[in-house]
Amino acid sequence: MIRILLAEDMNMVRGALVALLNMEKDLEVVSELERGDKILDAALEVRPDVAVIDIDLPGLDGLSAAVQLHERLPSCKTLMLTSLGRPGTLRRALAAEVHGYLLKDESPAELAHAIRRVVAGHLVIDSKLALASWSGAQSPLTERETEVLRLVADGSEAKEIASTLHLSTGTVRNYLTTVVAKLNARNRVDAIRIARDAGWLV
Repeated sequence: MIRILLAEDMNMVRGALVALLNMEKDLEVVSELERGDKILDAALEVRPDVAVIDIDLPGLDGLSAAVQLHERLPSCKTLMLTSLGRPGTLRRALAAEVHGYLLKDESPAELAHAIRRVVAGHLVIDSKLALASWSGAQSPLTERETEVLRLVADGSEAKEIASTLHLSTGTVRNYLTTVVAKLNARNRVDAIRIARDAGWLV
């Protein structure tokens, strides 16, 4: 029996998936969650064979939760679900060492098949997501601009970034202004979101 942890924040979708997966003779949902920040504790408690995780979850996003699982419970495979085939997200998923990545509009039979393949040690990637990844745009940011934005995304302030990269605080602020302009973002937070969605911040 394959033991599954399912994390999906939409109650109706989660309930339907639990019912459909439990209908399979060799699959059993042993934990269902609606928040990403509850995944690791639940997984350590129930020890699932695979975690099926929505990429967009409150509390902690699905990919960050997958990274935690990989570090703390490497025996648990991870299969990501997404409703959007955004360019770059697949690259982020592979960097997070997930074992599968599917669109939510796949059939229940396809999801069950993917779970079995992931548990058997295969990498399962939806072909439409793979195509979107290959056709994704190149980052308009320089290596240094990306580095500065990554540090901001990690919670560093301009003064800390300046110290880390041996730059002046003013130079760091100039980099951030340029990044926001290049990405046509509203502010730094929006720039981080755009860059992450495109897979430019891994």
